[in-house]
Amino acid sequence: MLQDIRDNAQGTIAKVIIGLLIISLSIWGMDAIVGGFSGEPEVATVNGDSITEREFLRTVQLETQQRLMQMDSPDPSMLDEDQIRRDVLESLIQERVLTLDAQAQGLELSDADIDALITQMPQFQVDGQFNRDRFVATVRNVGMGVGEFRENMRKNYVVNQIRASIAQTGIVASENAAQLLRIQNQTRDFRVLTVSADSLSEQITVTEEEIQSFYDDNADQFREPEQVNAAYITLSLGALADVIEISEEDLRAFYGERAEEYAREERRAAHILIEDGSDAEATIASIQERLEAGESFSDLAEEFSADTVSARDGGDLGYAGRGVYDEAFENALFALEEGEVSGPVETSFGIHLIRLDGVRRSDVPSFESLQGELRDELARSRASERFAEVRAQLADAAYAADDLAGPAAELGLEVREVDGVTREGGAAPFDHAGLVRQLFSDDVLQGGFNTELIDVGDNASVVARVREYLEPRQRELADVRDDIAAMLEARKTRQVLEARVDELMAALEAGEDPESLNAGDWQRFENQGRDGANLSRFVVQRAFAMPRPDEGNPSMAKAVGQREAAIILVDAVNEGAVDTDGAEYQQLRQFLTQLEGQREYMAYQQYLRNTAEVDRD
Repeated sequence: MLQDIRDNAQGTIAKVIIGLLIISLSIWGMDAIVGGFSGEPEVATVNGDSITEREFLRTVQLETQQRLMQMDSPDPSMLDEDQIRRDVLESLIQERVLTLDAQAQGLELSDADIDALITQMPQFQVDGQFNRDRFVATVRNVGMGVGEFRENMRKNYVVNQIRASIAQTGIVASENAAQLLRIQNQTRDFRVLTVSADSLSEQITVTEEEIQSFYDDNADQFREPEQVNAAYITLSLGALADVIEISEEDLRAFYGERAEEYAREERRAAHILIEDGSDAEATIASIQERLEAGESFSDLAEEFSADTVSARDGGDLGYAGRGVYDEAFENALFALEEGEVSGPVETSFGIHLIRLDGVRRSDVPSFESLQGELRDELARSRASERFAEVRAQLADAAYAADDLAGPAAELGLEVREVDGVTREGGAAPFDHAGLVRQLFSDDVLQGGFNTELIDVGDNASVVARVREYLEPRQRELADVRDDIAAMLEARKTRQVLEARVDELMAALEAGEDPESLNAGDWQRFENQGRDGANLSRFVVQRAFAMPRPDEGNPSMAKAVGQREAAIILVDAVNEGAVDTDGAEYQQLRQFLTQLEGQREYMAYQQYLRNTAEVDRD
């Protein structure tokens, strides 16, 4: 319950809080919040258990944000909203199936179990000890309350118990692991005759006729798509901040306003939390009477507080400044004198009795040390106010103007130019799909209008217009000749190499002695492993893919690369050594066992999903 009262937490680091939690904390958190309400609109039921519309919509929002964050240039119009909704609903159904299965098996964590897990998590420890301030900061960054956090752990931990128990049942035969290791450690005795492209250079020529013929036969490959040369204006918060003049007088005044914040006051609170209920007021009254009678606040917190984590420390919440607690809790705390206990304070999490145990204030840094930071902050603050105004002016001016020069001059902005923007995009900011679509719209491309003002990033907007439209065109042969020649040379090189090794292999198949071939020297490799010693990788891979030699006759194959080809004769295949007591064998068997266990768990998940009664509304 400790973090339930930290109401305005921010951040996105939930994924790293607990490595053992697989299912999204945010999803379970919403379920914890809304699950107790009745009458919620439903989007689906799983074995009679509801998935609420509120839970579904919040998860859709989270998934949408996540997919936008994965884009280089976030553009909501590029998302398939219907697909996101389908994916989210299926994910929620699968999660609910797993949770209900865990409940059916009677798996659960007690409050004491959860407390023990929290205090043992390394994310919440400093120098090997549980640290309440670290706990406060981390969970606050997650954007969750303690009630949500604890419920997440309760649900996800038991699901993972099932996963772990099934995964541990994976069984792999010892011989399977040994056989794989024998193959992995296998060595081969083989000979390699390498033919280089340099030795056949006289046969590798590309004529102008061949280049012309390829160009004529593949003309479509050498067409440039339609393009536009564009003019544009970029409006950004950073650029506005850079040109805003800030006087020293303004800076010193701003420093004075911020001094109190830099001398941040933090207060150490302890509390007793009583959850709402029919007997909550009576319980609070009883606690107050016992406090007045001289009983210890710490002892009463340990006895009564619903915040079981802080209760073990006498209700201690550590030091925190403003903006951390629920507003009602904060107002009460900052109105107390040190050692004073508040009256009942109601928040959304219950009723609190709060004691102020300490006050500390940090020293105010000097003006000189903060001057640069203050200048940037004040400039960006003024630019932020100015940005909204200028953005609106630019949008209006660009909409009405026949060009960009007028709006740029009016607002003191620069008109820039870019060439060669295609429908696939171009240099920034034309790597933004929404801006490119606007640029190639009929109104802009054919009507000569400016684009709408497009937000291409955080506090960055662009308006553009077409300077010149370039029709799709056929590139001249002179422009692509060298590329065609290089491609034809590479193709012919491979053909000549393959023809040469085919000729040599035919001679060997006809019974000619390999050593008598007038084609270079054979390289011999004995007990050669897959690491391949002084050989091209494609030759080694081919050598280990070849069949075993038959009754003393070597197996033969070819390997052809870009600049060389090889004939390979495999004389012997040597089984790899296997030490069943060695680390390599044990690691491989453990890996195979885990893999088999994961497969079994996936099959179990699928079984639960297939047999669940799911009703989609």
